[in-house]
Amino acid sequence: MKKYFGTKAFYKTVIALLLPMLLQNTASSFVNLLDNLMVGRTGTEQMSGVSIVNQVMFIYNLCIFGGTSGAGIFAAQYYGKGDRDGVRQCLRFNLLVVTLFTVLAAAVLKLFGTPLISLFLTDDGQADLAETLRQGQGYLRIMLLGIAPFALTNAYSGILRSCGAPDVPMKAGILALLANLAGNYVLIFGNFGFPALGVRGAAIATVISRYLEAGMLLAVCRRRRLGYTEGLLKGFRIPKPLFLSILVSSLPLLCNELFWSLGETTLTQSYSLRGITAIAAFNIANVVMMVCGNIQQTLGGCVGIILGNALGTGDFDKAREDCPRLMMLALLTSGVTVALMLLVAPLVPEFYNTGEGVKAAARGLIYTCAIFQPFGAVVHSAYFAIRSGGRTLLTVVFDSLFTWVVVVPTCYLLIHYTQLPLLRVYFFVNCTTVVKTFFGLYLLKKGVWIRNLVTE
Repeated sequence: MKKYFGTKAFYKTVIALLLPMLLQNTASSFVNLLDNLMVGRTGTEQMSGVSIVNQVMFIYNLCIFGGTSGAGIFAAQYYGKGDRDGVRQCLRFNLLVVTLFTVLAAAVLKLFGTPLISLFLTDDGQADLAETLRQGQGYLRIMLLGIAPFALTNAYSGILRSCGAPDVPMKAGILALLANLAGNYVLIFGNFGFPALGVRGAAIATVISRYLEAGMLLAVCRRRRLGYTEGLLKGFRIPKPLFLSILVSSLPLLCNELFWSLGETTLTQSYSLRGITAIAAFNIANVVMMVCGNIQQTLGGCVGIILGNALGTGDFDKAREDCPRLMMLALLTSGVTVALMLLVAPLVPEFYNTGEGVKAAARGLIYTCAIFQPFGAVVHSAYFAIRSGGRTLLTVVFDSLFTWVVVVPTCYLLIHYTQLPLLRVYFFVNCTTVVKTFFGLYLLKKGVWIRNLVTE
């Protein structure tokens, strides 16, 4: 059993990295969740419109994450090696990537926003689809103004976390959370003499919070003098060999996040064929799922950084020893998320101004998701462990290819060729996570992820 449990020093290192990242990620995700909760008080159409737009923008968000992940892998290893200039080049790469994707996303969402929202609208007599579409269109128009600061924040955050400064994005994220909470309270419901703007108010508050978050992050970096953030724009260039190396690692990760997010969006669209009730129920359940998923995602990020730093120093033995301990920690941590989901499942749906059928479906989705939390926790950590050594093609196979070859067809067949209710379909789709868990553990045991990128 010693193989699966580390020393006190090991856990102190993990906790010191995990807590700031968890606070920042939680604060950042709560910006969207606050919109969800507060808009949910205004009605089913408003709630569903916001949910659909967030699902569409989810693809852009993950493209930003995937596009900057390759540089994050290199930055973690450069930082472990003590090469600050290498880290600076990685940050420059991220700035180029997020600029490109933000311009593309703005163009696509501006031109095709309405058709994309309409894909998720199926009439089941429970809501006004025309009103749902109108609410979604209004929300999207304003949210487009906030994608630039969101991209800038993510370009910096991944590098800062990889280089031992997770508290910087944490502080900026907390400011964004507080600003969004205050803005929602004032603008959605019309408090303190402001007009009640509903969905548009939620979007305005989110955009303001994104700019505040990016501004504070840049200000703290400037004051902190981190070394790799200084002189960033002066003589802006990236050595061609390094640029190509990061690009080669980033492209598979970008493709993985793009196709995985498209897969998740396709799953949501398939579930929506069970009616607008399904969209509304998922919107409510996602409040809980995203919080618990955020815990798993953050721990996975810690796994990637810890193993990446060890690989960057060439200490392969340490990486091999830490990997099973981190997987066990992920499994044990899942007990917290299971308990949390079981505790709040009866409570969260009651915050929403919607029908009892939607609330019951949301409770069922949360309970079902709780069953598979231990498997999901291991999957997340295994993904980041495989990625830490730059085996990005392997992560594509493990993540997005598995989604499209196994998960999406399972959902499609159950939705189109059976009359199973939503909750049973969701249960059987989640059973594929069990298969993915054992596949991930097999890849880790083989040790194919162990590689020093910066020396090579």
